[in-house]
Amino acid sequence: MTMREATGGCHCGKVHFRVRFADPPELLDCNCSICTKSGFLHLIVDKAGFTLERGADALTDYRWGSGTAQHLFCSTCGIKSFYIPRSHPDGFSVNWRALDGVEDVKPLIRPYDGKNWEKARADLD
Repeated sequence: MTMREATGGCHCGKVHFRVRFADPPELLDCNCSICTKSGFLHLIVDKAGFTLERGADALTDYRWGSGTAQHLFCSTCGIKSFYIPRSHPDGFSVNWRALDGVEDVKPLIRPYDGKNWEKARADLD
């Protein structure tokens, strides 16, 4: 398996991170209310594959539903470029659309039924 590295962040540049991922990456296209409204396309990585390079002090979090997922937003521009998901509390979900320089990478995109989260999660296990 080939590994790649990319950087990404928020719109204003206060939040910046580096991520390592398998090539080709598998992305989840979730249909839950927050992902649909924000256009989030999930790249799940473990903690070792994610480095926050700057902006920890610029992050604010939002929790809803079970309150488990930590939706992290830049407090200046409002962009959620990554967060700690309920499904992977020991890792991160990175918004593929917040990564720089991945235009040549051809991801595998899989639909995820986040509207029915518990059933969809059970189907993955």
